[in-house]
Amino acid sequence: MSELLSVAVGGLMLSLFLGLLRVLRGPEAGDRMLATQLIGTAGVGLLLLLSILPEQQALIDVALILALLAAVAAAAFTGQQRERRDD
Repeated sequence: MSELLSVAVGGLMLSLFLGLLRVLRGPEAGDRMLATQLIGTAGVGLLLLLSILPEQQALIDVALILALLAAVAAAAFTGQQRERRDD
């Protein structure tokens, strides 16, 4: 089981790294926002996997907060894009 957990954590870490690269080098704002959502989703998954470890149940709460922040960031980005189109 620990090997499977290690592979899953490694895959999520790779996803986080690739998302970070897209945020830094994204050609358009939409690409950067999607990469930010990827980072949020992969971060939640990573925290939930790490919460399996003994005495790390608080990571579930942190993952829930990260999921909420990612949703708020998406809503804020969408509102900002609408304001730019209206101008």
